Formats: sequence, C-alpha cells, structure tokens
Amino acid sequence: MLTAAAATAATAAAALTAPTATADPRATPAGTKAQVDRLFEEAERATQAYDKADERADRLRREIAHAKDGVARGQERINTMRGALGSLAGAQYRSAGLDPTLALMLSEDPDGYLAKSSALDRLNAHQARRLDKLRTAQRELAQERDETTRKLADLEASRKTVARHKRKVEAKLAEARRLLNSLSPQDRLAYAEGSGTVPELTGTAASGRAAAAVAAVKQAVGRPYVWGANGPGSFDCSGLTQWAYGQAGVGLPRTSQAQRGAGRQVTLAEARPGDLVTYRDDASHIGMYMGGGQVVHAPYPGASVRYDPVGMMPISGITRV
Repeated sequence: MLTAAAATAATAAAALTAPTATADPRATPAGTKAQVDRLFEEAERATQAYDKADERADRLRREIAHAKDGVARGQERINTMRGALGSLAGAQYRSAGLDPTLALMLSEDPDGYLAKSSALDRLNAHQARRLDKLRTAQRELAQERDETTRKLADLEASRKTVARHKRKVEAKLAEARRLLNSLSPQDRLAYAEGSGTVPELTGTAASGRAAAAVAAVKQAVGRPYVWGANGPGSFDCSGLTQWAYGQAGVGLPRTSQAQRGAGRQVTLAEARPGDLVTYRDDASHIGMYMGGGQVVHAPYPGASVRYDPVGMMPISGITRV
C-alpha cells in the first residue's frame, strides 16, 4: 500500500541507512518517496487505532441506549408496584388507619424501617413476597443506573481517544502531502498510480461467501482511499475488506489486526481468492487476495483502490474467512 516499486524502495532504504551527508536525502525523488512511505505507514497505524476506538465508541453508544431503555422500564415497573401498594394503603387507611406493614412496604428505606420496627412479625406470606419484589426491583434499577453512568464515562474517554488518533493521522497525512507536492508531476503520478493495469487472475475462491466478497471488491477498484471510511464510496484498508465481506453477508471486525484473527490461517502457497492478507508485524495493513499473485487493497490517501502484487510489503498473515 505505502511502498513504491521495489527498485524505488531499495533506493529509498539505502538513502535512509547511508551515513549522514551534507545533502538531505529527501531532496532526491527516491528519498522523498521513502519519507512519504514512512509517513503513510505511521498514519495507517494511527488510522487502525482510530478505527478501533471509533468502533468501541459506537458499541458503547448502542449499549448506553439499551441500558437507558432498561432503566426506564425498571422505573416504570417500580412505579406500578408502588402504585399498587399505595392503593392498598389508601384503602386500609380509610377503613382502619395505615397498617404498619404497609408503612414498611412504602418506606424509601425498607431495611432501615425493619431494623427499627417489629412489623416483620405481622407480614403475611403474600405481603412479604410483594415487598421482596419491590426491594429487588429497586436494587436492580440502582445497579443499572450505576452501569449506565460508568458506560457514559467510558464513552467520553473513548471519544477523546478517537480525537487524539484523528489529530495524529491528520498531522502525518499533511506532512506526506507536503512532501508529495515537492515531487515533479511525473513522479507524483508514478507514485500514485501503481501498475495501472488489471492483472490476469487465476484460482477459485474457497467458499461462496469468499467468491461474493471477491466480486464486491472488484467493483470497488478505482474508488478513493479515505482514512476511517468503510464504504461504499470510499475506504481505508480494513474498511474495504469489511465492506466487501459485508456484501457477502459476513460481519468482519473493523480493524486489520482483528480481521487477521477472523478465520483460519493459511500459507501463501495455499492462498485462494477472497483470503485476507495482512502486512507488517503489527498487521496494520490488509488487502484481499485475488489470485495470480495479486491483491486488491486501499493503499493510502491520494490513491484509489487498486491491484498490487501480494508481496508488495512483508506479509504477517493470510486468513481464510
């Protein structure tokens, strides 16, 4: 995704590891491209961290919405139970004054009331069950409220994490754009286009869902890379593979690291169309194997979804979904 052709990468590596000279290695096209590659790689790591934090924030939002519904239902249940007990208390008061048993049932602090009263001896079995249900419902409601409060705090922390990673990505990409703009138009075009051709593909997918994902990802070729995007109009690397398998009815995790563990590991010699290929030791980039030694992937900002050789960078794993 983030590397240029092999010759360029070799030249860039030499420029980066050579002894310090008076000339800035970035002054050459190869040196500039190497710096851009590094920045894009760092930005992609931050993008995957952003995707992970954003996914967690979305999950917390859903859980909070569900928890709030549960709290509302619990409060409604308690109100209903209190209303029934209140009606009974009113009837008893009108006939003979408020029975201590009902005073106990309607107390805001039943445990404290019981500690100071002998009314427990006057509770019949039915009344005791009703009181126990009310107290249980009150405890459950308090627990649900505490859990919702904790999740709201977690959500706020997750939002801050998302914002931090976003700032990091934007800074890396701004520097990469600045360096790319220092290249000649011809060098910029060569960097962004890749091979520019659709290769001859061979092999069959390992399953029907893999075949459907392959068909989907072919349709995405040419659409732009946008960090944090997962289709259908634009993608980052893991957003592309998640979207493609989503078209096949398969729910993949959001990040490339999680997608690496979403199936069975196979070797490169065993790879078939639809397999996911993760790159670098930290699995910070991912593409889909298409057969014929080719992958489709979303490379980096400024480039479109495209075909590239499967060995374009060090492979960390191949996953069959």
